[in-house]
Amino acid sequence: MLATSTRPPTFDELKKLTLTDLAIASGLADSLRDRLREYVQIDPFTLGGADPFGENDDCAYSIILDRENPNRVVAVIVNKKDSLPQLPWSAILGDRLARVSMKKAETREIKHELAPKEWGNFYPYRRSGKIAGYFMFAFQICGQR
Repeated sequence: MLATSTRPPTFDELKKLTLTDLAIASGLADSLRDRLREYVQIDPFTLGGADPFGENDDCAYSIILDRENPNRVVAVIVNKKDSLPQLPWSAILGDRLARVSMKKAETREIKHELAPKEWGNFYPYRRSGKIAGYFMFAFQICGQR
């Protein structure tokens, strides 16, 4: 059953995710990455430096959630605000996934809860050869805080 409203999970809800939840989110993330590749080029390696949560960045932050269980974070997305036109999210997400816009601090905390290390978590993606943003997928989660 799909959730009618989608909100970011709380830290307590994230801590209660089971191995099954993480496996399902990982499978959904793999499918999401395949659909995203129809619209953008995802770099084969993650950023070598710090995660894209800089002090003076000009980015928009969001997470992708599973509508069947909105506590399952499928991906964390950091988009550069100048990377227009926007992606066709309804076509990319389909009926199963939902995109929730968030503030930088909230997004950083959710990312840190799921992937505690501070570097190498995000894959840059490009449009017309220029980095337009960054993705972190659930299949990268290797432990919780």
